[in-house]
Amino acid sequence: MMGPEDGMLESDPLSLVMIAYILMAIVMGVLWAVQRKTKNAAIGDVGWCAGLIASVLSYATQAPAGIERILLTAMLVVLYAGRLGLHIYSERVAGQSEDGRYRRLRKKWGDSESVNMFVYFQWKAVSVAVFSFPFLAVLWNPRVPSSVVELLGLLIWGVGVAGEAKADRQLAHFRADPRNEGRVCREGLWRYSRHPNYFFDWLHWCSYVVMTMGAPGWLFTWVGPIGMGWLLFRVTGIPRAEEQALSSRGEEYKAYQATTNAFFPWYPRQKPETSVTL
Repeated sequence: MMGPEDGMLESDPLSLVMIAYILMAIVMGVLWAVQRKTKNAAIGDVGWCAGLIASVLSYATQAPAGIERILLTAMLVVLYAGRLGLHIYSERVAGQSEDGRYRRLRKKWGDSESVNMFVYFQWKAVSVAVFSFPFLAVLWNPRVPSSVVELLGLLIWGVGVAGEAKADRQLAHFRADPRNEGRVCREGLWRYSRHPNYFFDWLHWCSYVVMTMGAPGWLFTWVGPIGMGWLLFRVTGIPRAEEQALSSRGEEYKAYQATTNAFFPWYPRQKPETSVTL
């Protein structure tokens, strides 16, 4: 990632990432065994958040950085992944039945469900390692943590994390009301985007690109917005969420699709259109 010629490395960042991956592969193997008994695969999402925190904090113990940068990096990962992990645990794990998206996957996989779920959990171990790169770039940034670009990045980070938290709270509040069972949430941020939580999560990953602009390892921060964008648009995010929503909410969700952007927040259209924009 960054060579020793920079005169600032005591530990090889790539070696730290490989160690983090190996440990996470073991952890995800254990969590896979746990979900076989509980039949709730969301425990893997909680493990992803906890693993990201543990990995980045372990990097901080090896980084030749000042205390200010170490504390900054620790704050970034703990507040982002810690909040997300606690939310997922309380809403989808603790005393909860498995999320419909995972139930659909189990049904789709059939007899191969156990093997495919193991691969899925191991993929999460890889994901922890990949998405730890932006935090490494922040941690190994030689600038004092008060440059203009870093402050701008922190502003974007704050908007992203706060926006995702607000969207999650609004949806949880909506679902907590028994009168809303089977209905589509159009309250708050959900009026302007069908997936505002995904949008603000993606925006959060963009912040590291700005925060480390021009610093060693800057190019590696692009795995955040590019990788997360690909996952949200093509793999685990919007496609699965929309499939589950259409299955459980039917025509009401189709009307929601016709008037509300899937990702980028904007004012809803007054009349349904045949095409749905992102």
